[in-house]
Amino acid sequence: MTLRRVRVQLETPRQRIIGTLQLPTEGYRSRATDFLNAHETGFIALTDVVLHPHEGGDATVHPFAAIGARHVVALAEIEDLGLAEEEVVPPAAGSPSSTSEPPPAVH
Repeated sequence: MTLRRVRVQLETPRQRIIGTLQLPTEGYRSRATDFLNAHETGFIALTDVVLHPHEGGDATVHPFAAIGARHVVALAEIEDLGLAEEEVVPPAAGSPSSTSEPPPAVH
């Protein structure tokens, strides 16, 4: 699946957060505002994240952060990083599958 990568800045009451958001290339949730509205009770996944506390202190860098969407008071797109192919990794042998299976029969 092809995704559009966008560098965004989020503001919460406690932090300014800069990170990379992955969006569909077209259709539903292809704009950052649509994506935010669709996640108002969930989390927004960002990669390559820099957290800046509003009350001072050093910024921290993280490879991934999940931000509670209900805490976001502002969102701005900083830079369009272009398209990227989402890597689909098949489940490893012996790992739970992503499909639903009925429980084993009880004898």
